[in-house]
Amino acid sequence: MVSSTSGPGRVLITGGGSGLGAAVVEAVRGSGGQPIVLDRDIGSLNGVTAYEVDVTDTAAVTETVERAAATAGGLDAVVTAAGIDRCGRLEDVSIEDWELVVRVNLFGTVSTVRAALPALKASRGRVITVASTLALKGASDATAYCASKFGVLGFTQALAAELKGEVGVTQLIPGGMKTRFFDDRTEQYKPQDDSQLNDPSNVAQAVLFALSQPAGCEVRELFIAHAEEPSWP
Repeated sequence: MVSSTSGPGRVLITGGGSGLGAAVVEAVRGSGGQPIVLDRDIGSLNGVTAYEVDVTDTAAVTETVERAAATAGGLDAVVTAAGIDRCGRLEDVSIEDWELVVRVNLFGTVSTVRAALPALKASRGRVITVASTLALKGASDATAYCASKFGVLGFTQALAAELKGEVGVTQLIPGGMKTRFFDDRTEQYKPQDDSQLNDPSNVAQAVLFALSQPAGCEVRELFIAHAEEPSWP
């Protein structure tokens, strides 16, 4: 397993071009690790190994992860931070948008982890999946997002049982963060007060904490949110 004395090592991060993913990139780099980014838009990334890929394209993800691992000489960790949302009542969200949320949030997580498993088993590395407070409690006008994140939670728990002793698995459950995640929402679905949103750099430090555990010790679940997070409990 990745040790606290060697830094986080080679960390593959989906959605590393913005938001939480970008914060994890900076945290990994600041701690002496090697971030490797997968994102649809890598134009803003400088000084970081990055691959342009859409996580809904399973074949492309598989090829890209395998190539990234080979180029880096292996992988020590994967953080699946890529995620989207399409708000609205079930009958008002198009089928295409609804299914896109599930493909990005759930299937993108699964295809990335699946492709990285050989490298992670070789290094006895770690996986950190990113769920949400809405993986624990459903909310109106968020059926696609809740379904996808509940799915991530179930996948992660089953994966931890399947890989125990081989690969470390942590489910990260963050509350709302001050990122561009809300930018493409209509006004009614945007936070009206961002004072209750957490700084993504705080969440990134929690990721580093999970990655820094010594061999034989696993952080199975991390819930981190602003002290006044409204969506939990």
